Amino acid sequence: MPLVTTDIMLSDAHENRYAIPAFNCENPEMIQAVIAAGEEMNAPVIIQTTPTTIRYASSELFAAVVAALAKKSSIPVALHLDHGDTYELASGALEAGYTSIMIDGSNLPFPENSAITKKVVDLCREAGIPVEGELGHVGGKEDDTVSGGSLYTDPDEAVRFVKETGVSFLAIGVGTAHGVYSARPVLNRELISILRDLLSVPLVLHGSSGLEDDVIRDCISRGISKVNIATDLRVAYTQAVRGFLKNDPDCFDPKKYGAAAREAVKEIAKSRITICGCQGRANSL
Repeated sequence: MPLVTTDIMLSDAHENRYAIPAFNCENPEMIQAVIAAGEEMNAPVIIQTTPTTIRYASSELFAAVVAALAKKSSIPVALHLDHGDTYELASGALEAGYTSIMIDGSNLPFPENSAITKKVVDLCREAGIPVEGELGHVGGKEDDTVSGGSLYTDPDEAVRFVKETGVSFLAIGVGTAHGVYSARPVLNRELISILRDLLSVPLVLHGSSGLEDDVIRDCISRGISKVNIATDLRVAYTQAVRGFLKNDPDCFDPKKYGAAAREAVKEIAKSRITICGCQGRANSL
């Protein structure tokens, strides 16, 4: 089927207290793996790319690959720009055919974050494309951006931010971090419940890789509707390639170790679909 927008998915997840997994994909094998996992689980999925991934290839290339695979798929697939950090990048992804855009101004002061987010929202509204904003920020390393620590989202600012910008959904800071956790994170899960009660838009959890399954489920039960998964996929892909070449060091066919990596990513994606509770939800959208 054609690519769908994320608001179609997230409105149902928000209403019915489950989440849509959003998978950061770096190459065609990872995209194939995620869509295959969704098909096996009859679940909607979001494919997303970050700025460095787009610089590695291009938004046009990723859009073409995802659209081609989605067209042959039986499940809803959306293509999302993750952590878009400039208006120009957001505009380019929109023009390339992305069906969801994130503009991340969370490292900016509130007025600047609100202003750039509203500018992207206004641009995308004409095309009927939803926009994710971020208030508070997630620690760790995401692409080229390194944050020293997490900044919790202020509830009063969140109400103001959503009203001023018109975002379709909101990434919030509750104590998670991007990348591999060096210590157990201290999450303010009650904050999710508070923001869910105050806001009408779906909430997004970044930095989920490495969190315990029951913690993610609790976050979803409190109001998270979109869960981002990046590091777990990268680790699975890389470990599978290393394992394959260790067992067959003379192999020089990328298709062979690529297939092994693809299978490993698919299994991780299936497990995250189960944790998010969206298995069997494809037919309801």
